[in-house]
Amino acid sequence: MADVVVLGSLNIDLVAAVARLPEPGETLTATDFVRRPGGKGANQAAAAARSGASTRLIGCIGSEDGQSYRQALATRGVDITGVRSVPDVATGHALIVVDEAGENTIVVVPGANALVAGSEVDTLDLREGDVLVLQQEVPADAVRAAARAGRDAGCTVLLNPSPWRGLDAELFGACDLLIVNEAESRQLRASGYDTSKVVVTAGADGARWGALHVSGESVTPVDTTGAGDAFTGALAAALVAGAAPSAALEGAVEAGTRAVLHEGAQPWSL
Repeated sequence: MADVVVLGSLNIDLVAAVARLPEPGETLTATDFVRRPGGKGANQAAAAARSGASTRLIGCIGSEDGQSYRQALATRGVDITGVRSVPDVATGHALIVVDEAGENTIVVVPGANALVAGSEVDTLDLREGDVLVLQQEVPADAVRAAARAGRDAGCTVLLNPSPWRGLDAELFGACDLLIVNEAESRQLRASGYDTSKVVVTAGADGARWGALHVSGESVTPVDTTGAGDAFTGALAAALVAGAAPSAALEGAVEAGTRAVLHEGAQPWSL
């Protein structure tokens, strides 16, 4: 049985609710505060597992402050064997401010995610038919090495190049599919890349994959944090199950829509 294998970040999200987002230099008083699970890698792995895929997560977490998160992912169906506990290093954190309309600003503190390296790639144990999911919240060398390993193993290599830090030709060539938002799509085109293997997410307008377009359902968002990760995980789960692109895209748009109806990137708290 093929797996979704995610190499990526695990963060603890520190979320402050405000009436509106602050202007530069402005101080606001929050109306609520909560600790939530996050990190693009963990978000995507959790979404893939929620969609029914056998899912493995590879990454690094703090040995002191990350163990409850690690075990919680396991209880939610994610194989965490490849999540390495790092002593004397804090788990990655994201500082998130969310306004009453569900819009957010995010500052990421890498922590243990910065230590993801070639040794993690060696634990991937990739097989033909697996779907390998990558993002850019861990070091570029590890992402590039994992993409090469996935290509060599006959995997479908799926890259969500967020947060955007550019994209070199080697990494682009090793990937079968890129999932980007509209701003990242413009960056790709400006960089001269062929966008034929790119899925573009467009929020309430759904998503496009080549000639395919699936519209999103009109909903009132509670929190847009992690919607793209839910989309990515669900798409990977559909692809590893052998779904046609149209069905995979429909399922991913539905997952992304559901994700904005609850607070946080994952629907539970730490």
